[in-house]
Amino acid sequence: MKIAITSFECVPFVKVGGLADVAGTLPGFIKKKGIDVRLFLPLHKKIDRKKHRIKPMKQKLLVPVGDHLEEGYVWQAKLHGSIPVYFIENEKYFGRDDIYRTSTGDHPDNPFRFVFFSRAVLECCKSVDFKPDVIHCNDMQTGLIPAYLKTLYRIDAFFSRAATVYTIHNIAYQGIYPVDVYPVAGFGWEDFVPAKFEYFGQMNFMKAGIVYSDKITTVSPTYANEIRTTNHHGRGLEGVLAGRQKDLTGVINGIDYKEWDPSADAGIKARYSVSGREGKGECKRDLQETLNLPVSEVAVLAMVSRLDCLKGIDILCEISEKLLQLPVQLVILGTGDKAYHDLLTVISKKYPKKFSLNLRFDNPLAHKIYAGSDVFLMPSMTEPCGLGQMIAMRYGTIPVVHRTGGLADSVAEFDPSTKKGTGFLFSDYKGVSLYGAIKKALDIFRNNEEWPSLVNNAMKHDFSWDKPVKEYVKVYRSAIKK
Repeated sequence: MKIAITSFECVPFVKVGGLADVAGTLPGFIKKKGIDVRLFLPLHKKIDRKKHRIKPMKQKLLVPVGDHLEEGYVWQAKLHGSIPVYFIENEKYFGRDDIYRTSTGDHPDNPFRFVFFSRAVLECCKSVDFKPDVIHCNDMQTGLIPAYLKTLYRIDAFFSRAATVYTIHNIAYQGIYPVDVYPVAGFGWEDFVPAKFEYFGQMNFMKAGIVYSDKITTVSPTYANEIRTTNHHGRGLEGVLAGRQKDLTGVINGIDYKEWDPSADAGIKARYSVSGREGKGECKRDLQETLNLPVSEVAVLAMVSRLDCLKGIDILCEISEKLLQLPVQLVILGTGDKAYHDLLTVISKKYPKKFSLNLRFDNPLAHKIYAGSDVFLMPSMTEPCGLGQMIAMRYGTIPVVHRTGGLADSVAEFDPSTKKGTGFLFSDYKGVSLYGAIKKALDIFRNNEEWPSLVNNAMKHDFSWDKPVKEYVKVYRSAIKK
C-alpha cells in the first residue's frame, strides 16, 4: 500500500498548530507497518533548508491557477531519516514570514495558495512517479484534492486507483471564500450546487473535502459525534456530515513518546517515571525558580495554550482573581488575542508572587511546565482532540478539562472511592463550573493517599500512536475497497 500525506504544516519543518504534530508523527508509525508513505508540503520561507537537508530536485511543475500557469519546483528531504518528503516551492505563495496570517489578519490570497498547493500535490505525484493508493488530506488547506480527483483528474489514468481520506482537525476553520474563487480553482459551474461545492452562495474548501472524499476521519470519537449532530459544533456542516455518517470515523490522536517522556526528557531538571516519581518534586522547584515564584508546596496550576475563547481563556479570566485567593500558583504560557494579553497582564502585576504570565511560544519552557506543575487546565469551549491533556498526564500532571470532544474521550473523572480515573471534568461551559472542578482537584491534591493514586493512573494511561495508527490503516484499506 502506498500513502501520500498532504499537509500545509509539519513538524519538525514548520508548525502553527496541532496539525503539524500529527503530520510529523503519524507517518513514522505508518512506515513501521511496512507501508510506503510519503509527505507533500509547501516549502515555506521559514523552513530551514540547511538544517533539514532539503535539496532541490530536477522537477518543475506547471500548475493551473485560474487562466494561467504557476510554476512550482520540487525539493526533497527525509522525515525520521527515511520517509521521503516532497516540498513544493513557489516564492509568490510560500515566500512569506507567516504561514497563514499576519497580525492584521489572514493573507488575502490564501484561497489561491491552497488551490495552487492542492493541484501541485497531484502534479508532484506524477512528476516523481509516485502512484498513491490513498491520498490522505488534512483540513481545509487540502480539501480540494478529493474534489480534483473526482472531477478534473477523473480520467487521468495515473490516479485510477487513488482513494482519498480527509481528516478534519478543527471544523472551526473551513476555508469559506467568495464565489469569485470558484472559477480560479478550475471547477465547472455545473458542480456549483448545494450538494457539492456551493455553500450559502460561497465556496467552502472543507465542505468540498467532506463531499468528495472516500472516507472522512476526525480526531476523536466524541468530536465525530458532535460535529454531525449539533450546529454548535458542526458550524453549518453538520447536515453534510450526517449524510456521510457511515464514512465518518473518529480516531483520537496519540503523542510522540520520544519527545514527551519524563524519564528521558533532557529539558527538565530531573528525570522521573511512574515507578519512581521523586524527580517531579525537583521539577516543580525548578519551575518555580525559573519563573520567579516562591518555592512552595502549594498546587501549581498551569495552562499552555493559544489564548482565545475557543481554548477557554475567557472563563479562566472570569475566575482568575477568585482562584488566586486560594493557596495556588498559576502559570500561563501562550499568545493570542490582545484583549486577553492586556487583561492577564493586569492580573499578573497584581499577583506577582502567585501568577506567572508568559506571552510567547517557548517549547523548552513548555517542557518545564508539564513536568513541574501539579494541575493542567484545559477548559476549551470545543476541543477536537487536544494534546496538552495527554502530555500532562504523561508527566503526572492532572488535567482539569471541559467535557467536550477529545477531552471527554481522553480524561476519566477521578473517583476517590474506587481510586479510578485520571482527572477532573466539568460539563457546563461557565467560569463557576471550571472553578468547581479546580476546587475538587485541590481537595484531592491535599490528600496524601488519593493524589498519588491519581497521578499513578494518569502516568500509566497509554497515549502512544500504536492504537491510532491501526485505526488509520483500517480506514485506508476501507477507502481503497470503496
